[in-house]
Amino acid sequence: MVFKRRTPKSWALWAAHLVWPQGGWGRAAKYVKYRVRRLPDTPERISRGIFAGVFTTFTPFYGFHFFIAAGIAKVTRGNILASLMATFFGNPLTYLPIGVISLKTGHFLLGTEFEEDMNIGRRFAGAGRDLKDNFFAMFTDDRADWHRLSGFYDEVFFPYMVGGIIPGLIAGGISYYLSVPLIRAYQNRRKGRLKAKWAEHKRKKAVKSAEKSGL
Repeated sequence: MVFKRRTPKSWALWAAHLVWPQGGWGRAAKYVKYRVRRLPDTPERISRGIFAGVFTTFTPFYGFHFFIAAGIAKVTRGNILASLMATFFGNPLTYLPIGVISLKTGHFLLGTEFEEDMNIGRRFAGAGRDLKDNFFAMFTDDRADWHRLSGFYDEVFFPYMVGGIIPGLIAGGISYYLSVPLIRAYQNRRKGRLKAKWAEHKRKKAVKSAEKSGL
């Protein structure tokens, strides 16, 4: 195959690039921005897709952000591809502040206390272990134990889900209102460049035609 890698990417390298892309997150962000601006759609639809993607990163449904963002974009008549690319707003560099903001907001709204020393990653891992262990317990004599998952839901998941709505709407709204004029200006500038190239092409063609006629 023409575009196949000479050296196949190992699983370790693939996993490492999920945490830190080749070239860094700055380069990845520039690539996403470039692709979003060149989408063949109106600035409003693209920006609604960006809103959907950014808002989704404030939800605790890790692993399902693509599907949720696409669903919100469809409902709001936004660009679905833009919504998928905008989920990169959530990445290993931003998930911690997003999680802390969402949890603090959620506990405040619910009137519960947020533990400052809470290890969010450990709570997610504990809930995952409960799901795995209890799944296998259905086929063995082991006893199901849901205490970690129950605590995770009460202290992390539900407050996260409730608290992520307000900051998600704020971040998504800011992204929308910033994106519309920027994308419109980029599209207009690009159209101007294409028109100028086409006009230059026609001019050169006319000159060649005149030279041939002169001969």
